[in-house]
Amino acid sequence: MVQVQRKDVKFFRISLDTTITHSSPTLLFLKNTQVMATFKVKRVESSPIEGQKPGTSGLRKKVKVFTQPHYLHNFVQSTFNALSAEKIKGSTLVVSGDGRYYSKDAIQIIIKMAAANGARRIWVGQNGLLSTPAVSAVVRERVGADGSKANGAFILTASHNPGGPNEDFGIKYNMENGGPAPEGVTDKIFENTKTIKEYFIAEGLPDVDISAIGVSSFSGPDGQFDVDVFDAASDYVKLMKSIFDFQAIQKLIACPQFSFCYDALHGVAGAYASRIFVEELGAKESSLLNCVPKEDFGGGHPDPNLTYAKELVARMGLGKTPDSNPPEFGAAADGDADRNMVLGKRFFVTPSDSVAIIAANAVQSIPYFSSGLKGVARSMPTSAALDVVAKSLNLKFFEVPTGWKFFGNLMDAGLCSVCGEESFGTGSDHIREKDGIWAVLAWMSILAYKNKDNLTSGKLVTVEDIVKQHWAKFGRHYYTRYDYENVDAGAAKELMAHLVKLQSSLGEVNKLIKGVRSDVANVASADEFEYKDPVDGSVSKNQGIRYLFEDGSRLVFRLSGTGSEGATIRLYIEQYEKDSSKTGRDSQEALSPLVEVALKLSKMQEFTGRDAPTVIT
Repeated sequence: MVQVQRKDVKFFRISLDTTITHSSPTLLFLKNTQVMATFKVKRVESSPIEGQKPGTSGLRKKVKVFTQPHYLHNFVQSTFNALSAEKIKGSTLVVSGDGRYYSKDAIQIIIKMAAANGARRIWVGQNGLLSTPAVSAVVRERVGADGSKANGAFILTASHNPGGPNEDFGIKYNMENGGPAPEGVTDKIFENTKTIKEYFIAEGLPDVDISAIGVSSFSGPDGQFDVDVFDAASDYVKLMKSIFDFQAIQKLIACPQFSFCYDALHGVAGAYASRIFVEELGAKESSLLNCVPKEDFGGGHPDPNLTYAKELVARMGLGKTPDSNPPEFGAAADGDADRNMVLGKRFFVTPSDSVAIIAANAVQSIPYFSSGLKGVARSMPTSAALDVVAKSLNLKFFEVPTGWKFFGNLMDAGLCSVCGEESFGTGSDHIREKDGIWAVLAWMSILAYKNKDNLTSGKLVTVEDIVKQHWAKFGRHYYTRYDYENVDAGAAKELMAHLVKLQSSLGEVNKLIKGVRSDVANVASADEFEYKDPVDGSVSKNQGIRYLFEDGSRLVFRLSGTGSEGATIRLYIEQYEKDSSKTGRDSQEALSPLVEVALKLSKMQEFTGRDAPTVIT
C-alpha cells in the first residue's frame, strides 16, 4: 500500500498492484504527486558482540568487522537506548561522514533504524558527505525549512585512518551542542552493547537517493518521517564568512608574491576546498591538491603529517625530492577534515606552536575574536607553548585529557575561545569539534594581517618569520612525538605498567637517567595525569604517564584510543628553551638526549620488539 501526498488534496491510498493505463485520469494526477511509502517497525532479535567500546572519538574497527551481521545495528540501537526513547521520539538527527568505504550502506541502515525508533527527520549531506566540523556547525546553526533544529548526529568516520574494503570504518555520536558524546553517554552505550537483545528497523522503507538534494517523505506508525538531503558546504561556508575577514584574505591571495597549496588527501575537505579557496577567496584551481573525495582516499593514509602527506611535503620543499620553487603557504587535512597541518616554504609548523601562535595573534587578525579571548586550553600531551602565551596575555588556561569533548565543556561554560591538540587538531568555540579548514583560514588571516602594508611592494612576512618572531618573544618548546602503531596490546599494557611502577622511586629513575645521559636534568615529579572538570566536576583518571623534569622538560607516554586494531603507543618529548640565541637548533638534534633517556627508561624495544617508531612527528 502506498500513501500519496499532494499539497492541494488530502491523502488517499492506492494498492501497488493496481493497473493504471495511459488513459487513466489517475495517472495524470500522479504526475504531480509525491509517493509516500508506508513502513512498519520490525523487531530483530540480536545478542551482544564483544569489543564495541567507543574510544576517544567513537567506535573504530576494520570494515570487515562492521559488516558482520548485526554489528552496526547493535551499536546504533545501543546509542538510541543510551539517549532514551523520549529523546529520540520526534527528533531531528544528522547522519553523514567523510565518505569512506561502507558509509553509503551505513547511512541507509541508520536512516531505517532512526525511523523505527521514532525520529521525525534525518538530515544528510549530499552524497553522504559532511566534514566532522561541518556536522558540528549544522547541529548548532542549521534551521530546516519547517523551523526544525538538530538534536544530535551520527558521524561516520575513522578520521585520519585509511579507508577501503580492507581498511577502517568508524561511527560516533555528537550531542545537541554539536560536540562528541561525553563519557557518561559513551559508557552507557558500551554497557548497552553488552546486554542488547533486540534492535528496531523500518520494514518497507526504501533506500533514499542521497545524491539528490531534496526531501523524501514517508509514513510510519508515528506519522510522517522525512529525509532531507542538503548541500554539504553551504552552512559551513556561511559560518566561516562570519568568523574571518574574507576580503583581507582575498587581497593576500591576489598578491603576486603569495602562493599556496591545499591538500585534502582525497578526504571530505575536498567538498569544501573549491567552494572556499577558489570560489570565495579567488585562489587558482591549481592550488588544490587531491581535493576529490574518494572512498579509499586514493589508496593513501589521510593523516596530515610529514610522513603521510608526501606530495604536499615535497611541493613545500621539505621532501627528499623537494620542489625547486615552493609556495609561501601550504596546508593539509585528514579524512574528516578536523585535523590540519600547516607549512611554510621549506618550514614545518608543529601543531603545538600553531595553536599558541593563533592564540597570540587572534584578537588583531580575526574579527570573531576582536573583543578578546575568554580563555585557552590544550590537551595534556601538547607542548606548553600555549601556557606561556596564556600567562603573558593574562588568559584563563586549562590542561585537559586528550579528546575534544573536554574542550566542549569549557566552551559551553564560556571559559575557552581557542584550543588545540598536538595531534594536528586546532579549533575554537565557533563549533564543538576541532576544525582543519578553520585553522588554515586562521593562519591565512594572520598572514594577511602581518602583510597588510606590503602586499603591493616589499618582501612578504612569511610563515617562518611569524614562527621565529613568536619564539623570540615567548621562547621555543622543542617537541617531537614518536608513534608505535599496531603494537601487541598486551605488550603495550606491560610497558605502561612498567613506567607506572618506576614512578614509585624517583631516586632510582634519576640514577638510571644519569647512567644514560649525564646532560639530562633530574625528574622532579612523575604521575598518571588525572583531570577534574571545572564545569561538571567529573574526574578522568589514567590519562597518560608523565615524567616532569627540573628544567621544564617532559616525557609523556600514552596509549591511543584512535586505532582500529592492536595498540598505538605515543611517546611525547619536550624541552623548553628561553634563550633566543638557542631557539634555532634542529629539533631532533636538540631532543636527542631526552629521546635516548625515554627509550631506555621505557624499555621500548624490549617490550614491543620495535627498534624504531612507525611515525615521527
